[in-house]
Amino acid sequence: MRLILATKNQGKLQEMREVMSGLPFELVSLQELGDIDKVEEDGATFLDNALIKARYFATKYKCPALADDGGLEIDVLGGEPGVRTRRWPGYEASDEELIDYTLEKLKGVPFEKRTARLTTVVAVAFLDGSFISATSSRGGIISEKPHPKRQEGYPFRSLHILPELNKFYIELTEEENQKLNHRREALNILRMELEENPLLDI
Repeated sequence: MRLILATKNQGKLQEMREVMSGLPFELVSLQELGDIDKVEEDGATFLDNALIKARYFATKYKCPALADDGGLEIDVLGGEPGVRTRRWPGYEASDEELIDYTLEKLKGVPFEKRTARLTTVVAVAFLDGSFISATSSRGGIISEKPHPKRQEGYPFRSLHILPELNKFYIELTEEENQKLNHRREALNILRMELEENPLLDI
């Protein structure tokens, strides 16, 4: 059975492959399929958007599909940007534009009030309309200046400070990333749910 990994983000794709490896699925990326479709993510929540993508590609390829959605939620801004994370400035922003825009929105806000969460929801949609999902968040504080290091596709990791380690998310060692990466945590929860799903005969 194939499982479509419904993302064009190479960082997300690598994490999906690493966590889902060993399951009785043929893991197939959109890139391998030559798929160029862009799905309109107009849901009200991260779960809505993850399911919109997962169900679209599950229907298109007649097999289960895994998709995700997530972003930054800043407390002092009422949870913004939330589901609008990538399009927060009003257009499809680059990583650097999002970093600059975030800092501008928080200009003058004291450090102790710059609390925020990075949240990810992952979901697998099946052809019968059912789905399974998992959510994970990592709380922190938005810095007043970005870390110089960047990870393509993850701009907020250069702004998000983890108080428990007193370091930027982008600075996590491989060992720390395995323990604290919220996307990987959500994927691990999802994997356990897949393993326990009797319909898959895993």
